[in-house]
Amino acid sequence: MGETALEVTGRVRPDPAVAEIRRAVRTALRELPPAARDAPLLVACSGGADSLALAVAAHDVCPGRVRAAVVDHGLQDGSGRRSAELAALLTGRGIPATVHPVTVTGSGGVEAAARRARYAALTAARPHPDAPVLLGHTLDDQAETVLLGLGRGSGPRSIAGMRPWDAPWLRPLLGVRRTVTRAACRAGGLPVWDDPHNADPRFTRARLRHEVLPLLEDVLAGGVAEALARTAAQLREDVDALDDWAGRLLTAARCDGEDGEDGGSTALLVEPLAAAPPAVRRRVLRSWLLAKGVKELTDGHLRTADALVGRWRGQGAAALPGGLDLVRERGRLIVCRAGSPRPGPGSRRPARQ
Repeated sequence: MGETALEVTGRVRPDPAVAEIRRAVRTALRELPPAARDAPLLVACSGGADSLALAVAAHDVCPGRVRAAVVDHGLQDGSGRRSAELAALLTGRGIPATVHPVTVTGSGGVEAAARRARYAALTAARPHPDAPVLLGHTLDDQAETVLLGLGRGSGPRSIAGMRPWDAPWLRPLLGVRRTVTRAACRAGGLPVWDDPHNADPRFTRARLRHEVLPLLEDVLAGGVAEALARTAAQLREDVDALDDWAGRLLTAARCDGEDGEDGGSTALLVEPLAAAPPAVRRRVLRSWLLAKGVKELTDGHLRTADALVGRWRGQGAAALPGGLDLVRERGRLIVCRAGSPRPGPGSRRPARQ
């Protein structure tokens, strides 16, 4: 990325913003697992300041190892032309870039559908099975994510925000402010494209960015974005610790010799779960049910399922999404089709009560 004319002892220093982003990239790469650390890098670039500064900094840090993917969502007039111009700009800077047109369809609204299409295209564009995909999410994006989680009551996993490394996604800039990426682009003479959707009040995240966070910064006298990002980091540590505990408990609760076709145990023993705190039990149930293909689990589903262990009074089945029930039979939890006959005494391998 571009250098300033500042010289000290005969050496040219990079612009402070450029140096900060390079430093963030180096740190993130050092903390990768060995296989990912040595693999080629793919940077997702939209032409905005965050991803553009990231792409050029990654190339500066790892020349010859970086490629870029430009996803064209086709949601705005001229998007194909802009995507081609961005790919040409990056290629001219020594970063081989390709354009990946996608079709944005499906449930959950435009934002969710675009995200699914984008991530699918980026996954397919990886140049190597171990290649990390670098995303330009900043500290400001993290703060917005935490606020969304708080507002939706999505629980600690959501409020913990985005992880710096969630294979194959690498987010080196989660500790960097958006103002820094803009300053880096100015220093490097990089033309920034501001997506009008990012300022469109029809989108929740845009209103958080332009209305809610500035108001909070004003009311609380600044530092809100950094505080929200710190909260996310602290919660990630707690979530990781509880997930590790839940993982060991899940192993202890699996019924030996009863692995299902989905690779998960067909039943879960109640006894090992009973003494665990509810927060840990619900994590066990969530992991187990997801492995069995139960989707769209809510907090309400998990609490009802947990009552079969923590508040057992001989109650009936807990209803799950997809027309499924969770039942307690002979000291075990079993997933079955809603309304199907309960397992008979000889239909499964006996388990301890």
